[in-house]
Amino acid sequence: MGEQRAGLVWGFAAYGMWGLFPLYWPLLKPAGAMEILAHRMVWSLVVVALILLALRRWAWIAGLLRQPRRLALVALAATVVSVNWGMYIWGVNSGHVVETALGYFINPLVTIALGVLVLHERLRPVQWTAVGIGVAAVVVLTVGYGRLPWIALSLALSFGVYGLAKKKIAMGGLESLAAETSVQFLPALCFLLVIGGRGDATFTHHGPGHAALLVACGLVTAVPLVAFGMAATRLPLSTIGLMQYLAPVFQFVIGLVHFHEKMPPERWAGFLLVWVALVLLSWDALRTARRGRSALLDAAGAGAPVPVLPATEQPEAAAGA
Repeated sequence: MGEQRAGLVWGFAAYGMWGLFPLYWPLLKPAGAMEILAHRMVWSLVVVALILLALRRWAWIAGLLRQPRRLALVALAATVVSVNWGMYIWGVNSGHVVETALGYFINPLVTIALGVLVLHERLRPVQWTAVGIGVAAVVVLTVGYGRLPWIALSLALSFGVYGLAKKKIAMGGLESLAAETSVQFLPALCFLLVIGGRGDATFTHHGPGHAALLVACGLVTAVPLVAFGMAATRLPLSTIGLMQYLAPVFQFVIGLVHFHEKMPPERWAGFLLVWVALVLLSWDALRTARRGRSALLDAAGAGAPVPVLPATEQPEAAAGA
């Protein structure tokens, strides 16, 4: 029980930090979204490299370099997570915190749709119902916003593709972040040097406090990921799956309470539909996991061969936040 309590503490810490990101990015103004994104890429690699150096976890690099297909998937993951990070930072600093939260609420629905379209997975009736409700929610939100909620859809789609790539790569969280930021590092550094040479960079022009906050982007990215890893090794996947909704809940509340974003009735209706779909998905996942455990126990009790059950997908760390 002590391990499980520790896992809950680590899980709340990870998703709590991700949920508080909307309070951090505005502190980096007047830096623009692209400059913030570039600093996040550069300093994330520095921080994660120091962590891996301290842990002496370097053996995976040689194996990765000998696998061109995995390297291509790492490049794909780095590209789509760059889009996700950049869109999220821009959305928050442009006054669309609630819509960015919506992106992470609908991400499980988009991930399921990608599983059907790309991996040809079969859905259970409850999952089809949830996806249908999610589509209806997007229609309602389009009416509420007066436009397609493209920020939310971009975040959900980019993070969904990122999750698919990560499943194929099959690497640990820290190792994966190190590989992805290694791909991002040179383009990001070149961008910072170019805007610095033009005199458009804010890093050295707004005092040591501003520079320190930009450098801290590396810690802000890596520390929640470490906490997530500590939680994932101590908690059942079903618990981790439910905890992933904490981050967008915090973001949604921050958008309403701190940034005072408007929520007309049409938007509330759309969000309620999304939440209904997520409740259905969570209930179905818990029911399926319970049945799987019962089947394993029954087989073990009868002395029969243990059946091979479908793999329960572990939620990706919310690196997109």
